[in-house]
Amino acid sequence: MTRIGVIGHRDITPETAPLIEAVLRRLLIAKSGSRLVGVTCLATGADQLFARLVLDLSGRLEVILPAYDYRASQVSPANACTFDQLVAAASTVRVMEFQHSCRQAYLAAGATMLNTIETLVAVWDGRPGRNRGSAAEAVSAAARLGLPTSIVWPPGAARARSACPPPAAVLPNVGPAAAAV
Repeated sequence: MTRIGVIGHRDITPETAPLIEAVLRRLLIAKSGSRLVGVTCLATGADQLFARLVLDLSGRLEVILPAYDYRASQVSPANACTFDQLVAAASTVRVMEFQHSCRQAYLAAGATMLNTIETLVAVWDGRPGRNRGSAAEAVSAAARLGLPTSIVWPPGAARARSACPPPAAVLPNVGPAAAAV
């Protein structure tokens, strides 16, 4: 059984989703062997792309929600159906002991995910994070834990809120366990 977790941007563009999906599919097939377990906090964007792929590949999905109000406060009406379908398809759903979604809840969920996986996939543009619990912070935390990490940001990928193009093939100093794919 291979336990793979995901962290990634919520605001990937619609044009970027198929690019990321193709790379994630190849990566999951290569890393998973016959028994894949995908662990995610199920945020919109990269997390949900990952979750759908895990299920498409007949893997088992484990969800870690940051707080009891996560669906009500963080899931948009446009995304509610997809979110609910993925939660229903999950083999386990764990909710952190926070009543309300907040940065501390996201950090706790991320730390819990990192402590239950064998490898991390980061759908990340390589930029420093703006908030605690960002993809950048998770990649650094994974490096400190010695978790192998694959960075996924294919050529042509973009974020909806990004004002300027991503850095050209620049990865942070996250140690020898990180690899761009």
